[in-house]
Amino acid sequence: MNRESYRKVIDNLTPRADFRVIARWVEPGSNVLDLGCGDGSLLALLGEELDVHGYGIEINDAGVLEAARKGVHVIQQNLEDGLRLFEDQSFDLAILSQTLQTIHQTAAILRETVRVAKEAIVSFPNFGYWPHRMSILGGRMPVSKTLPYQWYNTPNVRVLTIRDFEALAPEAGVRILDRAVLHNGVTISWGHNWRGSLAVYRVTRAP
Repeated sequence: MNRESYRKVIDNLTPRADFRVIARWVEPGSNVLDLGCGDGSLLALLGEELDVHGYGIEINDAGVLEAARKGVHVIQQNLEDGLRLFEDQSFDLAILSQTLQTIHQTAAILRETVRVAKEAIVSFPNFGYWPHRMSILGGRMPVSKTLPYQWYNTPNVRVLTIRDFEALAPEAGVRILDRAVLHNGVTISWGHNWRGSLAVYRVTRAP
């Protein structure tokens, strides 16, 4: 099966828009590290459809158990402790799929991500999306498809916009290679920071 056929299969298999974008940027047979892998769904998909060799890192007990049941090689670890287990450029690709906003040491994790892998993919909900702004103007924290939690039970410890990430990237030693901004799975071609609810970036270590 050629790469375009892989893309079509993945588009049909996964309902998560960021997973579809991520899969299009993954080379078949590559060595992948999924940081905050949750239940292992992404790595299981990439392993089945793109024959990647992957490891996941997850702190949640239920996530670790479910990932293992899917056949994913998973390490239970808190990302806040860093990635000292891995040497420089140990992986072809590292993935932070809607994980960045749950981390306190944001810049440090970004630096580590591009240290251990030749490239990385980062996705996050965009707090600058216009209905989120309207919620704040109305005096309430936003709740949406990409930010589905109430303020008191959210796992998110950071809120960031597309512009915030692009300002942080060079400070964290990260060079942006590509970007996809989405809403409901549709690519946003203009007004990214207020029309897009989800951002996905392909990045590498800055020279």
